[in-house]
Amino acid sequence: MDDEEQDEIPVPINNDLERRIADAFEVFDHAGNKTVDVREIGTIIRGLGCCPTEAEVQEITVGVEDPETPGSVHLSKFLPYVSQLITEHRYEPASPETLLEAFRTLDPEQHGFLNKEYISTLMTQDGEPFNQDELDEMLEIAIDPQTQTIPYEYYINQLMIDEPQ
Repeated sequence: MDDEEQDEIPVPINNDLERRIADAFEVFDHAGNKTVDVREIGTIIRGLGCCPTEAEVQEITVGVEDPETPGSVHLSKFLPYVSQLITEHRYEPASPETLLEAFRTLDPEQHGFLNKEYISTLMTQDGEPFNQDELDEMLEIAIDPQTQTIPYEYYINQLMIDEPQ
């Protein structure tokens, strides 16, 4: 199917959720043909407030990639797939209580803060590691400039202020 045929595929928008998804998708539709590069899927999904791992982004990509034009995703396939993910509350961010519990687990002496070196090591070596840009972005918000520590209750509050509604 060529670009002109894909342009003609009707993509009905039935509700506010689908409008939000379509709007986020269209930001990355540089050609205006209702398609995006598969490499943008994670950014779009996260922009909608979802928090999938990279492995989960790959699963989503497999589910929505256009088999006729590998490397691209058409809105007609993306919209219902992502709408269902959001409706099912998949990939929601952790609650403040869950984050606080996780930070307290990392702080067995209950100081109320973690040091920069410790969190940097954890974030780049364990689980799904951050790259340097991701770590720098996190530390820019998390680090108290006077103590050079991460007062995690304050940090969690900062995250919740920025949380999309």
